Amino acid sequence: MHPKIKWLMSRRSIRRYTSDPIPDNLITQLLTAASWAPSAHNRQPWRFVVIRTPAAKQTLADAMGQKLRADLEADNVPPNIIEKDIGRSRQRITSAPLLFLLCLTMTDMDTYPDPFRQQNEWIMAVQSVALAGQNLLLAAHALGLGACWMCAPLFCPDTVRQTLNLPPDWEPQALITVGYPAERRQKERHPISSRVLYR
Repeated sequence: MHPKIKWLMSRRSIRRYTSDPIPDNLITQLLTAASWAPSAHNRQPWRFVVIRTPAAKQTLADAMGQKLRADLEADNVPPNIIEKDIGRSRQRITSAPLLFLLCLTMTDMDTYPDPFRQQNEWIMAVQSVALAGQNLLLAAHALGLGACWMCAPLFCPDTVRQTLNLPPDWEPQALITVGYPAERRQKERHPISSRVLYR
């Protein structure tokens, strides 16, 4: 395996961090790396919210926790499981030194008169934002930082938008937690042969 590819395989989703703050110059490097991802039509539909104050993290965690509680209660999930899920989510959000909220906007994307093509255009924007997120994750790894992708904003976009007072066209897609790692993780992958077709 080529060393550069092997380096990619060493990245892990890190969920526990030290309390050390992330310097501004590293934040700028992470955002720059994310902004150089490929995107549909090169429209760069990503938008980022940098969240680093304890108050902002706590407010966001509380708001998302309330929405999670309401959803799980509606699903008749046992109270002890609800508390566990909310606690885990709150801990991940509030204990990370730095959060990036990834959003998309359709402002510069193409528009179509039919819903099929318009939906595909939106999916292209989603894919573009995901590519930016992957760039950010890899840049964090290259800089000696840990990071983890959280999909939770997809389940409560209005809550996130209102809590952070986002522009109306910013659609929350994911949270990426970032910090200096306080854990080591090992993961395996399924054999390539079980995931690939050759034609």
